Amino acid sequence: MDFSVDLIWRSLPKLLSGAGLTAELIALSGVIGFCIALPMAVARTARSRLLRWLSGGYIFFFRGTPLLVQIFLIYYGLSGFAWVRENELLWPILREAYWCAIIAFSLNTSAYSAEIFRGSMQAVPVGEIEAGRALGLSRWQIFRRILWPRAFRMGLPAYGNEIIFMIKSSALASTITLMDLTGVARALVAKTYKPVEVFLAAGVLYLILIYALTFALRVIEKRWDIRRPNPPVRAEDAGPA
Repeated sequence: MDFSVDLIWRSLPKLLSGAGLTAELIALSGVIGFCIALPMAVARTARSRLLRWLSGGYIFFFRGTPLLVQIFLIYYGLSGFAWVRENELLWPILREAYWCAIIAFSLNTSAYSAEIFRGSMQAVPVGEIEAGRALGLSRWQIFRRILWPRAFRMGLPAYGNEIIFMIKSSALASTITLMDLTGVARALVAKTYKPVEVFLAAGVLYLILIYALTFALRVIEKRWDIRRPNPPVRAEDAGPA
């Protein structure tokens, strides 16, 4: 078997276009997933048993089932219901593979991220919370100024690993016809019959994406210094309870 370096170079423009779609999927899914994960993590630590049960069931389902199954359920499964196809709000979204992938990735990563945030919030020293109460801070002020900043810094390494896992899992988007990095690579292989060269180039692009993310996370971790406690809150800055 002849190894064609020229094919790798000729494939790069198309693979880069697929890599752009992959980055877009990850960015949108990451933002939406984060917005879902934070209230889910708070609900997991709430006093209400109902909130803990509902959030726990959500997390259990999306962590306990394969991402591929979730993608198929959203893309193929929901379209099987007549009321979905007749809904003017849902159908324009759910008939598009792009948005189905975004929804599946967002829900999946939010479940994992919620558990990361829950664990990091519960790891915040109780003394820091008690100090906030002693200053007369309300629950919201304690969460916003003490609990969440501290918890996010502690959970950042694990959350970074989750985003990296998302990048690798995004290859499943190609199973519903999306021409992401893996989808473009599969199309090129079908055309050239050169899987080694094409998938090697795709693998290198995935490595570049993950390296860029890892570098950014290291910069953030170093700047924030996750081992450093929050700066003390002055009584005059506490505001009314």
